[in-house]
Amino acid sequence: MFEAIINEEAWAELPADLQAILRTAISDVNQSVLDEYTARNNDALETLVNEHNVELRRIPDDVLAQAREHSAEVVGELAASSELATRIYDSYRAFQDKVEDYHAISEQAYYNARNPEGDTSQ
Repeated sequence: MFEAIINEEAWAELPADLQAILRTAISDVNQSVLDEYTARNNDALETLVNEHNVELRRIPDDVLAQAREHSAEVVGELAASSELATRIYDSYRAFQDKVEDYHAISEQAYYNARNPEGDTSQ
């Protein structure tokens, strides 16, 4: 995801129509870059597999569990480092917890249905 940092006072001085234009432009740029990223990464993956015989392997569950544990520890330390970091982390976690179940039945289920051989939920 991209971010746009705009001075709050300057933002407040903009008329509503210009604020709407900026919101739309920022959203459009973010989506365009995400689409380009996805397309180019797919092409690169095909090149690696088909031209360079790279074998894709799933990272073992125990390695993922350790990475998750270490990541949570580091992020927890960062989140505790300041009031702002704590507020940001708490907001992020609350959102992630809120949408996790939805994504399991929407995004992940969709990908799995479209590509059952590549089911990543297992």
